[in-house]
Amino acid sequence: MVQTAKVTKVLPDGRAEVSVRRQSACGHDCSKCGGGCSEMMVSATVAVIADNPVRALPGDSVTVESSTGRILGAAVVVYLVPFLLFFLGYFLGAGRSEGVGAALGGVGFAAGVALAVLADRRMRRGRAITFRITAIGPET
Repeated sequence: MVQTAKVTKVLPDGRAEVSVRRQSACGHDCSKCGGGCSEMMVSATVAVIADNPVRALPGDSVTVESSTGRILGAAVVVYLVPFLLFFLGYFLGAGRSEGVGAALGGVGFAAGVALAVLADRRMRRGRAITFRITAIGPET
């Protein structure tokens, strides 16, 4: 994934903290289509630490690349696993009664959300998603 960011500070180890505009999960500009994303989510920025081989300085507008495969894997865990566990629990319990199916579906969904939170913490600690500044660009 390639994005434009702004360098906010350079760290002592040579890496840089950059401010990246958060993109929608589907990867397009929701503010233009008037779809389901809120304006707050479209305009929110996230601070990340990026490798800085081009030696960008604070205030520079830069191009940042991240590992697309790991981002997609994280999206699967966050978005799909809770719903898959919900349906698995529902269908396993639906044979007994609809109420039991709904309860097991809720338990499955909660377990999926818990797994997503744990995976997020593990990825943050292990820096599973890496960012790299690839170019210094014009001011945006």
